Amino acid sequence: MEQIKILSKNKKASLNYFILRKIECGIELFGTEVKSVRLGKVNISEAYASIDGGEVFIKAMNISPYEQGNIFNRDPLRPKRLLLHKSEIRTLIGETTQDGCTLVPLSVYLKGSLIKVELAVCKGKKLYDKRNDLKEKSAKRDIERALREKNK
Repeated sequence: MEQIKILSKNKKASLNYFILRKIECGIELFGTEVKSVRLGKVNISEAYASIDGGEVFIKAMNISPYEQGNIFNRDPLRPKRLLLHKSEIRTLIGETTQDGCTLVPLSVYLKGSLIKVELAVCKGKKLYDKRNDLKEKSAKRDIERALREKNK
């Protein structure tokens, strides 16, 4: 079994979106970007993915410049290509053409020695959906608290 180490997580994704499907994909990075990502200097909180010309790109993903990288450092916010099979890209195109569906990265992690991105097909939540989720969460927390007090 391969070791998985999470480097960055999009915590707001489950709050703002209904997650319909998850996909694991590779990411095309350059040398200094790989070193920076392995140090955990990656942020995907504002990131999103789009399909351009039959390829999937992740945009607004911030990889901080590597300190010892000097002239080899790339633009931290440049679009990065995600590595998927053509059949997977075709299914993503079909799913994202539906109204309200988008591609959102959920996490960046190391799987063995490879850097992977967990991509999700999501549909945006309305304000009342977010309120319902918060109500359910607080109710569940209250029930657990009551059970703990009863068991003491």
